[in-house]
Amino acid sequence: MDAVIQPSSLSGAIEAVASKSMAHRLLILSALSDNPCLLDCPTTSADIEATASCLVALGLPDSRLPHSGAYVAAEVPASLDCKESGSTLRFLLPVMGALSVPGRMARHGRLSTRPIGRFSRQLEAHGMRIEEDGEDLVVGGTLHGGRFVLPGNISSQYASALLMVAPMLDEPMELWLETPVHSRPYIAITLDALSLFGVTPSHGRIQHANTSYETFVVEPCELDPPPSLRVEGDWSNAAFWLCAGALEREGLTVTGLNLASSQGDRTILAALASMGARIARKADAARATSDRPRAAHIDVSAIPDLVPPLAAVCATTPGTSTFLNAGRLRLKESDRLQTICDAISALGGRARIEDDDLVVTGVERLQGGVVDAANDHRIAMMAAVMATHALDAVTVLGADCVTKSYPHFWDDYEQLGGIVHRRDA
Repeated sequence: MDAVIQPSSLSGAIEAVASKSMAHRLLILSALSDNPCLLDCPTTSADIEATASCLVALGLPDSRLPHSGAYVAAEVPASLDCKESGSTLRFLLPVMGALSVPGRMARHGRLSTRPIGRFSRQLEAHGMRIEEDGEDLVVGGTLHGGRFVLPGNISSQYASALLMVAPMLDEPMELWLETPVHSRPYIAITLDALSLFGVTPSHGRIQHANTSYETFVVEPCELDPPPSLRVEGDWSNAAFWLCAGALEREGLTVTGLNLASSQGDRTILAALASMGARIARKADAARATSDRPRAAHIDVSAIPDLVPPLAAVCATTPGTSTFLNAGRLRLKESDRLQTICDAISALGGRARIEDDDLVVTGVERLQGGVVDAANDHRIAMMAAVMATHALDAVTVLGADCVTKSYPHFWDDYEQLGGIVHRRDA
């Protein structure tokens, strides 16, 4: 599906969708628990459904539905379709080893090109067998505890995956992460999820062979969840509405957010404030309104998912803004560093890449044009935000890729005043 967007102002209030990051973690931990925990996940997405269906393929329950807490034996070999979800693949790979369930993990889109080598080698060093067969991974063996040593600057999902599976292992797990640790807030989300299930890893720092490590130790234990849990609102997707609000005099409000969340993308409020937006917080809601827009220089190593919405704001903000340490964007659903540049340029804006930095120079008004979403949900949503400040229509090719994280994004866009014509590709 393509979306043809006519320039129009957005205003009003919208409720945040459920946090994809937290939903993955709670689905997995609930499924691994012997005690039933009913998960209230008010919205879903392709990535969330990928994790849920893979858990069922492993004989584990979908904790959004009432269940006894016991799981049935999986069909062997199990067949897991990870779709295009990196979280599903990386989180469930060690789960297969902990359950000693052999099987095949199907990967689609760019998922087979996203880094997993260092992670796989550590899993293999602790009892698993992992082989590539075309786009798929063939998995076997049993995962054991012990010491895992991983880089901290490639993917926090490696650390989160091991922390979640550690209570199931046959011996204590030591996780050593080389510093600096990037995307640290995502590890904090995992620790929050584990605490809800009664697990608190010990945490420390060590120096070994001239290398600094951040360490976590988890003892084998039973997960002890409450009877029910609700998935909090998603700051990553809320950021697009807040950025759209920062371009409007009337502003936009997003409700259903945890203002004390460990989600790193909660820093969208501070980032927009630094760019001259007026920010208001109340109970479970946040509001952004245009005030005195100005360029910004932001280190995004810990918040890479905020670059697309913030770049959309910078495209029409006076001055030159710089997003520092954005290299990890190259490893997303698209080479997001390049596709952000391409999207801004396609609409008549000015953006360039300097090593691992993204530089955006604001123009008074975007012209309109055609943006290829490159099968990347955040590029499609970024283009929708930029369309509100374009002179002519903006066409988003492959606009249905938003289903990965936000299936009803276009409905909500129209609810807030956007004008969208949807056409078959």
